Amino acid sequence: MDSRELVAWNMRRLRVGQTLSQERLAELAEVDRTYVSRLERMMENPSIGILDKIATALGVSIAELFAPPSAEEPKPKPLKAGRRPKVVE
Repeated sequence: MDSRELVAWNMRRLRVGQTLSQERLAELAEVDRTYVSRLERMMENPSIGILDKIATALGVSIAELFAPPSAEEPKPKPLKAGRRPKVVE
């Protein structure tokens, strides 16, 4: 697993473990929600500054984002799908 895969794996694992949506993590880290999504899908190469913001928002050290998973650890699953209900005016 390369560094980008490790970051994506651990971001999702930590985010889902805390039941945070991508949107909420983005708010806490002060980054765009689509950027969080692109990081989790390994479509971006984040800077150390961005990784620091995300680690802080998740309440972990930046090193935790690079921790390799154990051999038996299943791939992190996404949170249950769904959007907020639309408000009818």
